[in-house]
Amino acid sequence: MTRSAKILKRAVLSFGVAGAIALTAPNRAISQNQPRQTPSVPIVLTQATVAESTVQAVASVGMTVSDMESILEFYTEVLPFRKISDVEVWGSEYEQLQGIFGVRMRVVQLQLGDEVIELTDYLTPEGRPIPTDSRSNDHWFQHIAIVVSDMNEAYQHLRQHNIQHVSTAPQRLPDYIPAAAGIEAFYFRDPEGHNLEIIYYPEGKGNPRWQESGNELFLGIDHTAIAISNTSASLAFYRDLLGLTVAGESENYGMEQAHLNQVFGAHLQITGLRAPLGMGVEFLEYLTPSDGRSLPKDAQANDLIGWQTTLVVEDVDATAQRVRSGGYDFVSSSVIRLPDDQLGFREGFLVRDPDGHLIRIVEQ
Repeated sequence: MTRSAKILKRAVLSFGVAGAIALTAPNRAISQNQPRQTPSVPIVLTQATVAESTVQAVASVGMTVSDMESILEFYTEVLPFRKISDVEVWGSEYEQLQGIFGVRMRVVQLQLGDEVIELTDYLTPEGRPIPTDSRSNDHWFQHIAIVVSDMNEAYQHLRQHNIQHVSTAPQRLPDYIPAAAGIEAFYFRDPEGHNLEIIYYPEGKGNPRWQESGNELFLGIDHTAIAISNTSASLAFYRDLLGLTVAGESENYGMEQAHLNQVFGAHLQITGLRAPLGMGVEFLEYLTPSDGRSLPKDAQANDLIGWQTTLVVEDVDATAQRVRSGGYDFVSSSVIRLPDDQLGFREGFLVRDPDGHLIRIVEQ
């Protein structure tokens, strides 16, 4: 069993969920050709249903890559991630899981601090590259926030390796934004165009463990951030349906925020959510400018534009039934039983959130 699989297993054992209920909704596949849509009718959940659907861990965040060896060099030499798993998988179950015929994938899991990311190289079929004109307010935007103990030192380290800037420079968020005051952040891209962030939390901000850095410069991953079109619709999915807890909110604006996101006039409603274990999930709703583009309707899991956030639940079948009842867009044909645990789980499915971000829900 891989280290990441053990992490998932511990998460489920430590945060068991009681009060399972039987659901009788039909087990029908939702075509991935249907347009994504936000449910127009609020989902009514009983207390037992919410408890059963609570996510125990945000176990990993993954991205699709096109050249595994090259991208591994970046993440393990420029950034200090450590490889913990490297497998190659194929077969009908993986085709049904990913919603793509003829899939053969090399999947590498990397660890930084306590957090895990997953890189997937589709050997067949290859997907499309990230659009060169992507911006931070496009609704397919996603990044991971890597915590550093010294912003200037981390930025200079990245400059030595000729990273691609998104932000003009590291930005210190101003005191007139109480929830974010004093936080320093910088956006950049990896060699294939995936957005990344380094972030520094001063004393009193963020998880207290980020103040216990020792001699390390890059500490771990605090959260993954996703651009969204509507906070209420995203809360209906992540909080009301899946049971993540709102951990903080902030309204960010000003020149520092605009230069951080490289979006002129950026004014964001930010909502942070947490599960009992793992990194957070952060919503970025751009109040202005409101011209962010939607994810293309023909996007697939092998396109480099797509990230994949893995959530661990107690009962994947019951969760799938509730997600179907909400009208969300399934990528997998159903809950898929894999022939082995090379990916760290045996049962799971892929679904898209209200803006099309890929969510992999698994039972460990």
